[in-house]
Amino acid sequence: MRIATFNVQNLRLRHSAGRARFDGARDYDVPQDNTPEATALDLADRRLTSAILAQADADVVCLQEVFDRTTLDFFHDHLMRHAGAQSYPHRVCMKGNDGGGRDLAVLSRYPLHDVRSHANFTPADLGLTPPHGMRSDVPIFRRDCLFFRVGELNLFHCHFKAPWPDTTRAWPIRRMEALAVRKLVEARFKNDPSALWIILGDLNEPAEPQSEDPAVTPLLPPFSVDLLARMPKDERWTFYNSQDGQYGQPDALLASHALTQRWPDVIPRALRAGLDRRAIRSSDARLTDVGSHRPHASDHAAIVLDLDGL
Repeated sequence: MRIATFNVQNLRLRHSAGRARFDGARDYDVPQDNTPEATALDLADRRLTSAILAQADADVVCLQEVFDRTTLDFFHDHLMRHAGAQSYPHRVCMKGNDGGGRDLAVLSRYPLHDVRSHANFTPADLGLTPPHGMRSDVPIFRRDCLFFRVGELNLFHCHFKAPWPDTTRAWPIRRMEALAVRKLVEARFKNDPSALWIILGDLNEPAEPQSEDPAVTPLLPPFSVDLLARMPKDERWTFYNSQDGQYGQPDALLASHALTQRWPDVIPRALRAGLDRRAIRSSDARLTDVGSHRPHASDHAAIVLDLDGL
């Protein structure tokens, strides 16, 4: 079974003048992404997004920043299939807490079991003490932690609080999200040494850590095995910010010890063929239509993991 995680950067379907159209892979927070010329590149972006997913050819795909189920279905039926991707009959996109519609979605070739959103969970629900300034009765997750099971494999699909615009204020929020995910894992498996699970998605750790204690430390080894740490050090980056030329690794694949005992040699791969050509650290050949900044598939790479025999 091949698993993929991919932040697709604001995938949203809109309807205007009787036509369906996609927003492009842009954040609308810089002047060059808010022009008629930028809008003209939106469809090209989304064709590249679908081409990366066809290239990934994963059995289970975890997507971040999908607006809703209608967007997911239209993207699957019209762009992904046109790009040559096989069909994904099992799909989920549940409403999270991001008012901008950056929700979590799943595409799968296999049935999904026990699908559960945790968007409404509060610190009080999990017995957690919120940091100063955070109430105990408001949702922990800024988006969601979406749990589901595929066969023997249990997945906790996450998208944590971004470190912008204030990295200092974002740190305790992201730490609380990490503690909450750990509580969910521990509650479900009761320290079962045979449990096969992966925490994956965009945990939004900044490229320049604020301290030696990352906000997501509760999820890191020894609690889990960091699969991206098995990649060569100069290959671990998964994100490129064209505004400041900064590379980062906000994306994660954190596995149970049982999983890595069963697949001791498994190493993820980053698919960077859809990234800006300005991301010169990557020697990967770009897809033909990728531009200097845009069109591009996303500002994130897709990450794939092969678990043979699952």
